[in-house]
Amino acid sequence: MIAILIIGITLVFTYQGFRDFLFFDKYKFHVFPVLLQKDYKRLLTSGFLHVDWLHFFFNMYSLYVFSGLTINIFGEAKFLILYLGSIVGGNLISVLIHRKDDGYTSVGASGGVFGIMFASIAVFPDMGLRIMFIPISLPAWIFGLLYLGVSIYGIKSNKDNIGHDAHLGGAIIGMLLAILFIPEILQENLWVILLLLIPSLVFIYIIVTRPYMLLIDNFYFKNNQQQDTIDERYNANKVKKQHEIDEILDKIASKGIDSLSTSEKAALEEYSKRMN
Repeated sequence: MIAILIIGITLVFTYQGFRDFLFFDKYKFHVFPVLLQKDYKRLLTSGFLHVDWLHFFFNMYSLYVFSGLTINIFGEAKFLILYLGSIVGGNLISVLIHRKDDGYTSVGASGGVFGIMFASIAVFPDMGLRIMFIPISLPAWIFGLLYLGVSIYGIKSNKDNIGHDAHLGGAIIGMLLAILFIPEILQENLWVILLLLIPSLVFIYIIVTRPYMLLIDNFYFKNNQQQDTIDERYNANKVKKQHEIDEILDKIASKGIDSLSTSEKAALEEYSKRMN
C-alpha cells in the first residue's frame, strides 16, 4: 500500500511539473538555493519530479518491483524512511560533489530506488536478480557491484545525463539504514556489505577532496564546455517559451489582441491548450 501511495504522489507531482515550469523550478534539486538560500526542501521534493514519462516509468517500475520484498523485511514505516532517506542522502552526496557548480540541477527518484534496492541486497545478498529485459539471473551482490561500478564510472567520466552521484549516494544510505534497522546483517553478510560500501565511500572521499587523482573530466576542470543535464535543457526550453508568452501578453496589454501576428496568435493558442 505504501509503495502505491508513493507512486501516486510522484505521478501527481511529476505531472504538475510537466504543466507548470515555476512548480518544477521551485521543487527541483538545485545546488545554489540549497547551499546559499538554505532551501533544503529541494533535497526531498526533487525525488517526486521527473523529466519525462519514460524517466518516471523506469523509476516507479523499479520501486514497485523491489517494494514487496523490502516491506516484508523492514515493514512499511521503515520502508518509507529508507526511501525518503535515500532520496535526501543521494542529493546530499550531489551537494558535496557539485558544491563548486552552483548551476547543477537534477530531478528523479533514483536515489530512493537505489536505497531500497541496496537495502534489500544487504539483507539477502545471494538472492537472484535480473536486469530488465535480460533473461539472466545474477546473485544480488554481483548485481549491486555492477550497478555501483556503472555509477562510479558515470560520475568519473561525466559523459551522459544521468545523476550517477544520487544513485551512489542513495545506495550507500540504503545500506547504512539497513544496518541500523537490522544490525545482525553485519555479522551474517559482513564481507558483502564491506565489498559494496568501502569502494563507494572511498570514491566519494576522493572525488570530493582530491578529484585530480581520478583525472576527472568534469566541472572541476571545465568552464564553458560542461554538458547540460536533461532537465537543464528541459528547463531552458521552458524558460524560452515562457518568455515568448510573456512578451505576447505584454503586447496584448499595451496594443490589444488585434496587434498580434499570426505566429503569435498560434503560440498563444498552443499555450492555452497546454494550460487546460
